[in-house]
Amino acid sequence: MSSPSPSVSTERPSAEASPPDRTRPAVSVGLVIGICLVAANLRTGLTGVGTLLPAIEQDSGLTSSWGGLLSTLPLLTFAATSPLVARASHRFGSARLLVAALGTLAVGTVIRSLPSVACLFAGTVVLSAAIAFGNVLLPALIRRNVPAHRIQGVSALYVTVMGLTAALSSGISAPLAHSLPGSWHTALAWGTAFTVAAFIVWLPRLRHDRPGAGTGATHSPAPWRSPLAWQVSLFMGLQSLGFYTAVAWLPSILLHQGADSTTVGWMLFYYQVIALAASSALPLLTRGHHDQRWTAAGASVVVAAGFAVLLSAPGLTVVACTLLGLGTGVCLVLALSFQSERVGSAGEAAALAGMAQSVGYLVAAAGPLLLGILHDVTGSWTLPLGLLAVLSTAMAAVGYGAGQDRHVRPPAR
Repeated sequence: MSSPSPSVSTERPSAEASPPDRTRPAVSVGLVIGICLVAANLRTGLTGVGTLLPAIEQDSGLTSSWGGLLSTLPLLTFAATSPLVARASHRFGSARLLVAALGTLAVGTVIRSLPSVACLFAGTVVLSAAIAFGNVLLPALIRRNVPAHRIQGVSALYVTVMGLTAALSSGISAPLAHSLPGSWHTALAWGTAFTVAAFIVWLPRLRHDRPGAGTGATHSPAPWRSPLAWQVSLFMGLQSLGFYTAVAWLPSILLHQGADSTTVGWMLFYYQVIALAASSALPLLTRGHHDQRWTAAGASVVVAAGFAVLLSAPGLTVVACTLLGLGTGVCLVLALSFQSERVGSAGEAAALAGMAQSVGYLVAAAGPLLLGILHDVTGSWTLPLGLLAVLSTAMAAVGYGAGQDRHVRPPAR
């Protein structure tokens, strides 16, 4: 085995290491539509579960602990599945694998909606595994088909679509459960409309896909020994932890502080709108800037400030949600962009994305569960919110490292 070499290069790769942008195809409208349709499937099947959980627990007899497991199961599945994607993509081709994942997602969604607790959990695992493939494949496909100076813009666009459909799912799942036959079972399956649309759009691209070229000429192993890759992974994990924890517990925190249920609903909606606005504006504000250390660190500090305000000044809920929305919106775009920008090829992007999302979602899965335990033990939200502020400050440190204008060096073979 050769001796280990430095994990990152000190300069951006030369033209020999990374083909110039002029060699890549122009970004077509069809490709952008296809990317956006895939993005529409990455959270739609997950965010609606929270609003339906009381009805699911009441109808199926699940305890709160089992309901919490149902919410955490997708993140654990993401962590377990993500490392498998890069090798599978090299073997079968990225477009083929994506189409297969979309088909699996549709099947898993249908299984989850069947009137059986076993099917509820089994379908959740199947659809979550399919979503994990989409999560990892998108950065690699973007790295392969999009010029470097447009990567962050395309990433911001698909994050915006992902956020819009996630918010839509949160908002309409409960009304659908009340108005459609089959109650929450039917409401859990409405997102298959996006899945079928994405499947149809990506199906013709199979003609141009071939094994071994889906994400690059060669398969790239995960860069587990790279400090930069770990910084990207931990940044992905900490921002995901903040987002999923806020979505899971923000309503309970606000209710505990005296807000009524209507206000809680609007605050959750407001938080997501601000996050979407921030993610959409980021490419315009950072255009032409490859070094994003201070952007990542600053956005993380804003998230920490949001949790601190939520803890120390309950009357300033709007301020807290504004800060949380601004910070998490920026951090999400950066976390996904880094998986494409910190590598020299599409194959390396798939490897880095697999590592970042495996580590990231494992970290994120601990968030909602840990905060729930801390709240049960202490009887208040003081310690949980203080911990979130501390973790967000730590995110500033790893974000500063992940944002440096360098590339992960592939592991020595």
